[in-house]
Amino acid sequence: MTPYVQPPEPLALYGPEFAADPRDHYRRLRGHGPLAPVRLAPGIDALLVTDYQAAVDLLRDTHTFTKDPRAWQATVPDDSPVLPVLGHRPTALFSDGDVHARYRDAINDSLALMEPHVLRAEVARVARRLIGEFAATGDADLIAQYARRLPLHVFVTWFGVEPGDGERIVNGIAGMFNSTENATTAYADLVEVVTELVAARRARPRRDLTSYLLGHPAGLDNDETVRQITLIMSAGHDPTTNLIGNALLHMLTDARYAGSLHGGAMTAHEAINEVLWQDPPLANLGAHYPRDDTEFHGVRLRAGQLVLVSYAAANTRSAPGPSDSAVRSGASAHLAWSAGPHRCPAKQPALLIAMTAIEQLTSQLCDAELAVPAGGLKWRPGPFHRALIRLPVRFTPVDMSAEAHRHRTAGEAADGQQAVSIGP
Repeated sequence: MTPYVQPPEPLALYGPEFAADPRDHYRRLRGHGPLAPVRLAPGIDALLVTDYQAAVDLLRDTHTFTKDPRAWQATVPDDSPVLPVLGHRPTALFSDGDVHARYRDAINDSLALMEPHVLRAEVARVARRLIGEFAATGDADLIAQYARRLPLHVFVTWFGVEPGDGERIVNGIAGMFNSTENATTAYADLVEVVTELVAARRARPRRDLTSYLLGHPAGLDNDETVRQITLIMSAGHDPTTNLIGNALLHMLTDARYAGSLHGGAMTAHEAINEVLWQDPPLANLGAHYPRDDTEFHGVRLRAGQLVLVSYAAANTRSAPGPSDSAVRSGASAHLAWSAGPHRCPAKQPALLIAMTAIEQLTSQLCDAELAVPAGGLKWRPGPFHRALIRLPVRFTPVDMSAEAHRHRTAGEAADGQQAVSIGP
């Protein structure tokens, strides 16, 4: 076995160089073994797992590792830009054992209320409405005008968020994942919006997921409810937006999809699955902390040391090649949804939203193409995600005014109805 070689300096996972070419960073990190030192922000270092088997072992090992970051967090400045993502809150993401099970049950039961056929119909309706707003122009930014707005509608509707607060939620989530100097302010604004929502539903419940969480047998208090909702939103909206954007980019740039926009053999499901293998929207996360000093895959770890999983690096280490039939048959051994007890609980709703969004877009704008060279696209900064800033396309203008009016009218009626039923 090749001995582990410590890099002279932790490799930075932030800034324009990393955003432009993360795969080169992962290649360099793999040269130092299954774990390698990285820098998440100035002064904030961690070990990053880049090996698939090591990642699986870490994610499943609840005896050696804890998800509670407080020992590590005590060594980090309070204004660190990574704390909005990694800092402790009373949620399923930062807890173990019975506490984790209590929070997880509340989240799972809430997400189970999002019946697939209802969700799919709602996403399709909103997708057609959004497409109708730019179809006649012949060009669009598919991130700002489509991929970001579609998941937003889901959360606004199902959690009962006031429509005017939607952009604050999106900006708060995006700001925390960007992990820049504005991250703390962005997360604080997200919490403020959700706190106001929870207080309003505590006083006057409605038929929405916020009210359901407040009434769940887990007995969540107001702050616990706020934190579960912000977790669901942050883990659901931004990654789903990025999954839609990354999959659309994949279809627009991969020659094997050249005919798919015209009804070819390669489907939205296949594009999404390949992106989850090769360019997952959450690239590096899965924070764990050794309970004691230990050795893991030949690397000495200190108690409380931050260890992250690079889903992107671990996946591409073992991913099937582009021609591998396992990819196109829906292989799901990638780690994009994590693994173990903290595996993402929103996999099915997220996949359904992304697939429906792509199917609706490609069926309406079948000759869409990139409006700029692929190499000229810009990616958002930050160590945790893989996210396009813009995805500009051009296409033959389509007059959808009559259909858009029909769906807008239907939407106004639907928006006035309750999204979920939580009892009599």
